[in-house]
Amino acid sequence: MGMAQTLKSKTAGTRKYRAAGKGAAKKPAARRALLLLNEKARRGSMPLNDILQRFEAGGLAVTVEPFSALPELARDITRLRESADCIVVCGGDGTVSSAAMAVMESGLPMGILPMGTANDLARTLGLPMDIMQAVDMIVGGYERRIDVGSVNGHAFFNVASIGLSTKLAQGLRPEIKRRWGRLGYAVAASRVLYKARPFTAWIREKGETVKVRTFQIAIGNGRHYGGGNVVEASAAIDDGHLDLYSLEMGNVWKLALMLRSFRSGTHGAWNEVRTARCVQFDVTTKLPQPINTDGEIVTATPATFRVHPEAIAVYAPPGTDDSP
Repeated sequence: MGMAQTLKSKTAGTRKYRAAGKGAAKKPAARRALLLLNEKARRGSMPLNDILQRFEAGGLAVTVEPFSALPELARDITRLRESADCIVVCGGDGTVSSAAMAVMESGLPMGILPMGTANDLARTLGLPMDIMQAVDMIVGGYERRIDVGSVNGHAFFNVASIGLSTKLAQGLRPEIKRRWGRLGYAVAASRVLYKARPFTAWIREKGETVKVRTFQIAIGNGRHYGGGNVVEASAAIDDGHLDLYSLEMGNVWKLALMLRSFRSGTHGAWNEVRTARCVQFDVTTKLPQPINTDGEIVTATPATFRVHPEAIAVYAPPGTDDSP
């Protein structure tokens, strides 16, 4: 039975799952988890009963709230946060980022069940990709505080970008991600590169402005993005900074030669790649350019990018904190 089949519709009300046993000895009050389920995520249709039983065995009373559109997330968290001790988000990077602002406001710790395609935040945090192991880690309760990035008031954990990756996000339909996974990214990327054209932008940091002609501006908060690329070799999701790069080459196909450096975060060694590290960047463009945050188009230039240090507590493997 699929996950969507296990749940009642939202109009039927939120469902609560609690361990129960007639005549059993009284147990300490369970931690209350609000589980937000993206049924459209790549693994969003996997069976739910085993997941719930695993949570219950670990002492978590789970309230399941399914949603079908990302804007519902913040409303659900705001509406139900008083009845929860933690929030568990099931989905990919776009889903988790869409929940970030409401989670920040709630002050509750967040758990992640990585059910998306790339799951770059999970990779950055060292989370297990196996869902049951991820459940066990949430049950374990080790909390780690991490930074959140924002652009024009929209949160992101991994990277916000203008240019190539935005075109990729626009062309990568949900059904392609669900059916083909990372292969779908590769097919869509080849189409984007074929049509790519540079644009003019002004980047402002620390009171100084530089004019660039670029194919892409990316500003990272975390470490991984784009299915395992690295924002910058020394980047960490709790370092209190944003890392920027701008692709200023004459021919976009030169990216093929740079692929290995993007996987390791050493692309800044190329003359065609501008890099910078700061707590805030302001970017303007000749014409408004859409901005992609963790796979979702959320706003457009002109834009202000900021870091919010240690803004959210997440459940992570013990000992994975990056900063000293």
